[in-house]
Amino acid sequence: MLLRRISQLFSGLRQAPPPKPGIENVARITFFGGKGGVGKTTCATAWALQHAGPQHRMLLISTDPAHSLGDLLGCKLGSEPRAVTADLDALELAPDQALADYIAEVKANLRELSSPELRAAAEQQADLAAAAPGAHEAALFEAVVRCILDLGTRYDELIFDTAPTGHTLQLLSLPETMAIWTEAMLARRRETQIAWRERDTTAASPEDRAATILHRRRQRFEALRALLTDPDRTRFIPVLNPDALSVDETRRMVRQLTAGGVSVPLLLVNRVIPAAAEGDFAAALRATQRRHLDAIDRSFSDLQRWRIDYSSHEIQGLDDLRSIALPGG
Repeated sequence: MLLRRISQLFSGLRQAPPPKPGIENVARITFFGGKGGVGKTTCATAWALQHAGPQHRMLLISTDPAHSLGDLLGCKLGSEPRAVTADLDALELAPDQALADYIAEVKANLRELSSPELRAAAEQQADLAAAAPGAHEAALFEAVVRCILDLGTRYDELIFDTAPTGHTLQLLSLPETMAIWTEAMLARRRETQIAWRERDTTAASPEDRAATILHRRRQRFEALRALLTDPDRTRFIPVLNPDALSVDETRRMVRQLTAGGVSVPLLLVNRVIPAAAEGDFAAALRATQRRHLDAIDRSFSDLQRWRIDYSSHEIQGLDDLRSIALPGG
């Protein structure tokens, strides 16, 4: 009973974040997403390289657990920004590291919030929470929140190279889910404070630091939700290939994103067989792709669509990425 009570009160608490940022100072946000293997990382990186400049500093962030961003750029990336060019930084968010950081901050908070006799039990609950279903997703979400609300004040635009569609949609739904969870925790804290006052009506209520932390978390989630649903601040650019599975998945993704209030102004149709490609194989594949390209035009007639030719060689390094033809930012 005691351990369950500790878990209810403290298992989700993090170290108190800084005050709610003025979201007007947070960078514009662009997400690139889509089915696995369609070329999201290549398109996101090429976009960031081509649109970064002295008056438009960018941070490129990979949230895909199977990172390939550093390999594509030819440099080692970690969880802190590293300069790629004078106007572009990049980092990779690793779920395992995000979870370790999350639990470490929870424990640091517990050492301040719990009494000495409960501290060991509370920290044990934090360790157990690390193995709970959804722990990695929650920790990765917290890392994304920090990138947007904290690092986002240093840049003009944040570019997210996301995990495959299902993981991305789950991540984008978390602001509301976490806000509901935080409100439930606050309600429990209010019940605890009422019960405490009923037991001792003569003493003053101590400062409820746990409630203060939860209030600040809720403010951050509300700020993030406001950013994600503001079409002038956030956009989602799906990347797809002209094949049946990619087109079907993109239809579902766009429907879910728009229903959630996220702006989807543009599609990047990647790996289109160029008209100049010769031979029977190229001609047959081009004919197959033409059917899917027509389906894309019909299904997404209200969106801008940009076609990117299939490269005859592997894209690797900054020069190759800069050579990809993309629309203006």
